[in-house]
Amino acid sequence: MIAITAAIGFLMAAVAAMFLPVADRRGAWLPLHLALAGGATTAIAGVMPFFVAAFAAAPPSDARLRMAAVVAVAAGAIGVSVGVVSSQPDIAVRAGFAFIAGVLATGIATIRPLARALGPSRGLIAQGYVVALGEVAVGATFATLFVAGWPPILAAWGQVKPAHAWLNLVGFVSLVVATTLLHFFPTVVGARITVRPSARITVVGLAAGAPLVALGFALPSDTIARFGAVVTITGAVGLVANAARTWRARARWTTDPGWHGFAIGSLIAAISWFVIGVGIAAGRVIVAGASPAAFSVEAIGAPLVAGWIGLAIVGSATHLVPAVGPGDPAAHGRQRRLLGRLSRPRLAIINAGVACTAIGWPAHVDGLVVAGAILLAAGLGSTATLVVRAIGLGMGGPRARPTVGRA
Repeated sequence: MIAITAAIGFLMAAVAAMFLPVADRRGAWLPLHLALAGGATTAIAGVMPFFVAAFAAAPPSDARLRMAAVVAVAAGAIGVSVGVVSSQPDIAVRAGFAFIAGVLATGIATIRPLARALGPSRGLIAQGYVVALGEVAVGATFATLFVAGWPPILAAWGQVKPAHAWLNLVGFVSLVVATTLLHFFPTVVGARITVRPSARITVVGLAAGAPLVALGFALPSDTIARFGAVVTITGAVGLVANAARTWRARARWTTDPGWHGFAIGSLIAAISWFVIGVGIAAGRVIVAGASPAAFSVEAIGAPLVAGWIGLAIVGSATHLVPAVGPGDPAAHGRQRRLLGRLSRPRLAIINAGVACTAIGWPAHVDGLVVAGAILLAAGLGSTATLVVRAIGLGMGGPRARPTVGRA
């Protein structure tokens, strides 16, 4: 719950940063960093060890290790933001290494329960998580060395920057979210968790595609970069195919329609934006090869960050808080009703915000970008408020206390 709450906070900070002057937010860097290194990675650090332990039917890793991982990742993301924005590279470098340490701690906390697994352990999913953590460790190291002023990285930054972005955005965050959806999406829609060939295509495609593209940029090699882009698109298609098969086998929920509707709708919209974003990112590489011009934050920022990552976070939080969060059954029922309020308008506002930003940003239409930022602030802000209130309902308020024994 701490990790989810912190992730929502980072996401809102990213939206707020969009309204800062361009120079103060370092162009698009600060909003993207807060959303990805802050929001997405903090959520991953908190949830990933929990999911793997649940698969393995094993006790989770020590709570101190898991909390240390979350704190290191969150503090590292904040420190890098402060250091870069205030032009204090020493702070940014120390924070960057703290972030990397948090990623490594997350990996240890994720792997440890597998040694005592009583269940099937979902090997494919665990493998995807481990690969993703390795990719972000490399990508974050590139960025930290750049901030530290290491000459080889500085000299090659034009080629290394796209490699860094692909490793972090596609090889880490997108791989973790897509891999998680292989079991989480069936849970949300009420279908059996089945490992289909499309699931393997998803994990292998995203796990292999991103580092191939990154390697192509780093060498540089047009052939390797283009091959990696094709492999990445294959992984995205696998995710869509897996979600479609799961949707056809879903149950029909008869209670809490607003709660179910927002969680399901958010994840479906997230997958749709992911396909759009990956299609744009990979398509540019296929056309331009390993040229730095093939990478454009403006072209992919809205669909991949606000649409894919943002909607995945709020949709997952909406489902998880009443499902596994604190509180008794009565409190969980109140949480579901609270999180289901105005579900359709909120979902429509968030998607409209993503669409306006996705069109206006690359086209340099400031009015659309501002409108998108306002819509995202309204949709994500209202949802974040509901999530925090729902957590509060289960954290010991008078209405959330167990009633056993009162008679």
